[in-house]
Amino acid sequence: MVKRKRVTGRVLACLTGIILSANLFACGMEETATKKLRDVEFTVIDQSEIPQELLSTMEEKKKEGFKLTYADENNLYLAVGYGEQKTGGYSIAVDECYLTENAIYFGTTLTGPEKGEKINQVSSYPCIVVKMESIDEPVVFE
Repeated sequence: MVKRKRVTGRVLACLTGIILSANLFACGMEETATKKLRDVEFTVIDQSEIPQELLSTMEEKKKEGFKLTYADENNLYLAVGYGEQKTGGYSIAVDECYLTENAIYFGTTLTGPEKGEKINQVSSYPCIVVKMESIDEPVVFE
C-alpha cells in the first residue's frame, strides 16, 4: 500500500513538472511571436483604388462591420469597417502596422465627431482600406 502511494506521488510530480514546463515554454513562444520585427509601410487608399472583389465584400458587410484581407499579385489590402453609425463625422486612425515572426499586426481606432462639429444626421459606414507590400503572413486585427 505504501509503495503504491509513492509511485502515484512520483507520477503526479512528473505530470506537474511537464505541465509547468509546457506553460513556461508557451509563454516564451507568445512573447517571441508578438515581438515587433519592423514597421510595415502602407498607404491609405481611396475607394476608387480598392479592388472590385474586396469592394463588393465590404459593401455586403458594411452594416455589421468587418476586418478583411485581400491579396493580388503584388499587394496586400487590409480593410476595417466599423458598421453603421447614426451620423457622419467619424474618422479612423491607423495606430499600428507591424510585422512579427508569425503575423502582421494592424490596429485602428474610430473617432467620433467632436462636440459642436456640424455633422450630417444621416447614417454612415466608416471604413478604411490600406495597401501594402505583399507579405505572406496572417493578419491580426487589434
